[in-house]
Amino acid sequence: MQNVYTVGQINSYIKNMFSQDFLLQNLSVKGEVSNCKYHSSGHIYFTLKDGKGTLSCVMFAGNRSGLAFRLQEGMQVVVQGTVDVYERDGKYQLYAKSIEQDGAGALYEKFEQLKKELSELGMFAPEYKKPIPKYSRTIGVVTAPTGAAVRDIINIAARRNPYVQIILYPAIVQGDAAPQSIINGIRALEQKQVDVMIVGRGGGSIEDLWAFNEECVAQAVFDCSIPIISAVGHETDTTIIDYVADLRAPTPSAAAELAVFDVMLTVQKIKEQENILNRLIRNKIEWNKIRLQTYQAKIKMNSPLGKIREKKTWLLNLEDKLTGAMNGQITEKRHRLEIYIEKLKGLSPLDKLNQGFSYVSDEEGRTVTDVTKVHIGDRLQIYVKNGKLSAAVTGKE
Repeated sequence: MQNVYTVGQINSYIKNMFSQDFLLQNLSVKGEVSNCKYHSSGHIYFTLKDGKGTLSCVMFAGNRSGLAFRLQEGMQVVVQGTVDVYERDGKYQLYAKSIEQDGAGALYEKFEQLKKELSELGMFAPEYKKPIPKYSRTIGVVTAPTGAAVRDIINIAARRNPYVQIILYPAIVQGDAAPQSIINGIRALEQKQVDVMIVGRGGGSIEDLWAFNEECVAQAVFDCSIPIISAVGHETDTTIIDYVADLRAPTPSAAAELAVFDVMLTVQKIKEQENILNRLIRNKIEWNKIRLQTYQAKIKMNSPLGKIREKKTWLLNLEDKLTGAMNGQITEKRHRLEIYIEKLKGLSPLDKLNQGFSYVSDEEGRTVTDVTKVHIGDRLQIYVKNGKLSAAVTGKE
């Protein structure tokens, strides 16, 4: 019967085999970081992967002093360390002693370092950003003379404003000669006194775009007196000059739209403003016509002739009222007089005399109404219808 071993014995045997393999004791492994976790204990657990497999890794807190950057998902690194077996789990993993960024990762580290330095110098500060002219007539472009970038800029500029002038500086945008070529282009177009400048190229890897991450190119962009729009790569690509430039465009096409105003849109806005202005003018004219008519009526009303006519009319109306009032009073008085006449007729002595009665008074003119007040021999006056009789009292009853 074969020997039977425990799990621990097998794991220990395998660990011993790993320990005796000189290659596994000190090797460097290149791969992409994934599943990266920073433990509260200070250890870093992560996985290295490539197109053919994955490898579990751990860096203990004691080895982190030599790590100059923070591990992130997707980062390309070279890990130096030992491959060993963790007996409890029966799992082998790479115990990292040092980690360095590889290729694009190293460039990314350099990019972050330069970005930090230039930011501290104030080259990204918003107070240094120059405004992009709204109505540019000359557009300077620093880019490769061939490729999609320059074609997109020319096509969009021609569509938006066929009258704008584009001055192209055919620059080298990739390789060792690219930084100086880009700087020469910026300075040449600055001397041409263009209204605005587009500096950029089409998309590519970080290595392809590295010329736009050079400090000398960033300094040239910062020192330029002409407003610069950066247009490097695709929307997700970011370079140092994007932070230094006065405005960043996600693509060269977007840069052309930002630099060149749309003539048709401008014409349409002018037409809209013209219509608004004409409407306002018509409204103003109509309002002033109404005001003029009001003033004319006021002048006509307040003129001397108008006042005279108004007073004449008022006097005529007053005269009519006065005449009407007088006629009314006369009519009323006549009516009352007729009533009084009728009343007087009823009370008049003459009427009584006409009926055969007479009026008797004594010598002093007092009416004789009581026989007891007349004495024999008194002289009396007797008034009749057509005269007066003098008589003496010879007797009384």
